[in-house]
Amino acid sequence: MQPASPTPLARSLGVAGVLFLTLSVTTPASSVFVIVPGMLQVAGTGAIWATLIAAVVCVATAYIYAELSSAWPVAGGEYVMVAQTLGPLAGFVMLGINVFNNLIFLPVAGLGIREVLAGVIPGLPQVPTAIAVVGACTLIGLLNIRINAIVTGAFLLIEIAALFAVTAFGLVEAGANPLGFLTNPQMLGAGGALVPASLTSIGVAASIAIFAFNGYGAAVYFGEEMHEAPHRIARSILWALVWTLLLEGVPLLAALMGAVDLPAVLASSNPFGELATRVGGERAGQLIAFGVALAIVNAIIAWVLACARFFYGTARDGSWGRPFDAWMLAIHPRWQSPWIGTLMVGGVGMLLCFLPLRLLEVWSGAGLIAIYAGIAVAAIVGRRKGTTGHARYRMPLYPLAPIVTLIALALITWATWFDLEEGRPAIIATLVQIAIAAGYYLLVLRPRRWTAIIP
Repeated sequence: MQPASPTPLARSLGVAGVLFLTLSVTTPASSVFVIVPGMLQVAGTGAIWATLIAAVVCVATAYIYAELSSAWPVAGGEYVMVAQTLGPLAGFVMLGINVFNNLIFLPVAGLGIREVLAGVIPGLPQVPTAIAVVGACTLIGLLNIRINAIVTGAFLLIEIAALFAVTAFGLVEAGANPLGFLTNPQMLGAGGALVPASLTSIGVAASIAIFAFNGYGAAVYFGEEMHEAPHRIARSILWALVWTLLLEGVPLLAALMGAVDLPAVLASSNPFGELATRVGGERAGQLIAFGVALAIVNAIIAWVLACARFFYGTARDGSWGRPFDAWMLAIHPRWQSPWIGTLMVGGVGMLLCFLPLRLLEVWSGAGLIAIYAGIAVAAIVGRRKGTTGHARYRMPLYPLAPIVTLIALALITWATWFDLEEGRPAIIATLVQIAIAAGYYLLVLRPRRWTAIIP
């Protein structure tokens, strides 16, 4: 049974507030330091081509998010869009995928902090550190959303300063022509020698880049707390992507231009930290490391906020039954946040920190592929059926954006399936999530005539 008349979320955010929270979710600094080195190891300077390819795909997907979020700026996010266009079964399958991915992000981010600070604080325990960080971020997440937008905005400025510093360090010793990265992309071959980057390696790196840029669509989770959301939320999504592309792409280009020993940079697991230490000194390297750790903390705060609002939406739809739905819908009278739901999200995140990081990464699976595919199909069906006709924002050059997204996802899925070590287990994990969600809907929720409510 769906709860009646839950307390609504208070509208207190503008475009800037939602933008700060969304950029904090995308966490450009941690993407640059943690994810981008993998692109360099896979494709070398071909990572520039991979970044451009991923940017095209992400622009297309951002247009989809912008239109669907304008139609339904609802805290539940993607599953509401899919349910309204493709039906309740598809909507709940999307919800199930989001449950796994949303909850797993917290422990994965928390467990990664030790690796960032390993050179600054040797011997830092991984699990206790992750639990402490997730717990502290959960308590911050209890505060009013406007206060959290200010807090995450301040942390975001420090994160951006770290990225500007890395860019400056790269440009200080810039000697390579950036056009050469496009005309003659190189990667590490056998024995560490430079060889021409292959199309396959650039494609794999592009899939990594798409993951690194992901997060701009999280703006929809804050839609119910945004003033005039149908008119303004598309602006937050598109600006979030623009800033993400700049903040991640420019430091990458600068680091390659300033590479004194290109093979060493391409082989390194921490090329940006090493650049900061080499050019700015040991103290600069330590400050950059702290800045990246702070970026991860900022992302955890923002994701606790987003995740609590996601579960608020699922509870309003009566997805879990008593007493869980009532707990997730409880709004604090002073802070106006879904406070019990926030504590539940943080508590589950802390418990998941005890699981091996590798297992968590596999279970996060290829969920992003399924989510992007789901909203792309939803955009097409929504246009054909007229269910998105009330959206205040309409993507340009329709249907180019969903077609580009679906083609790119098909290629990425094909390449991922042939990665036996990580890719195929990730796809299998996502298929298991889909099966669990579909079974739960058919056995439990369909008899209750479950649907995604639009407040």
